[in-house]
Amino acid sequence: MKFDRVLGYSVATILVLASASCAVRKPAASQPAHTTHWSYSGATGPAHWGSLSPEYALCSTGRSQSPIDIVSSNPRDLSNIAFSYQPAPLNIVNNGHTVQVNYAPGSFIQIDGDRFDLAQFHFHSPSEHLVGGAQAAAEMHLVHKSPDGRLAVVGVMLVEGDHNPALDSIWSNIPAAGKTATPPSVTVSAAALLPKDQRTFRYDGSLTTPPGTEGVKWNLMVAPVTLSSSQLAQFRRHYHGNNRPVQNLNGRMILQDSTP
Repeated sequence: MKFDRVLGYSVATILVLASASCAVRKPAASQPAHTTHWSYSGATGPAHWGSLSPEYALCSTGRSQSPIDIVSSNPRDLSNIAFSYQPAPLNIVNNGHTVQVNYAPGSFIQIDGDRFDLAQFHFHSPSEHLVGGAQAAAEMHLVHKSPDGRLAVVGVMLVEGDHNPALDSIWSNIPAAGKTATPPSVTVSAAALLPKDQRTFRYDGSLTTPPGTEGVKWNLMVAPVTLSSSQLAQFRRHYHGNNRPVQNLNGRMILQDSTP
């Protein structure tokens, strides 16, 4: 079943229950740097992350791990996320696991009155989250950090379709693995990468990479955005298969915003 067909179904058939907050140690806003090597395949792949280092133990023992498969829902009228994003100079890193755009200070979201500043966004292909068992072509994670160190991630599914001009400045400046690019006079707009329909699935989860830190406030957009087949192929020349498999829900509650 294709992802975009799943999203075409009634919202009431997809998923939302009541949320249980999981407070654990305060995570860092960007993809953490570690001395223990990990990857997406083989002996250092996701099935082994928890045993590679004591620092990564939550990848195996955690009860609130991400990503998940969103298979049903119970809609609620939640307060919309308030987005306050500004264009920023492009600072793009190819860190060996993903393409990451580090965002200049000043852009943020507010969730239930709490402010989370946008630190960076990055991409996975195919998507890490599933909706009704369906996987999208890619997924973008916008990572935010509150003043007291809590994380909130906004996830956006990318499906094959129309060309997405908001990706052009990023895709055309991806550096070689291990390198950073800051092309002069090139800007990026995080706001332009969001869908118009800003309803979300919300649940308490974790980082999707080692160390698997929990206590992350996840906000997965119900509606996807598109990218063209050529744009998808362009990204996959760098990364294809940089997605962690879905994790057990373990009784967690998932909220779905039912109103735009």
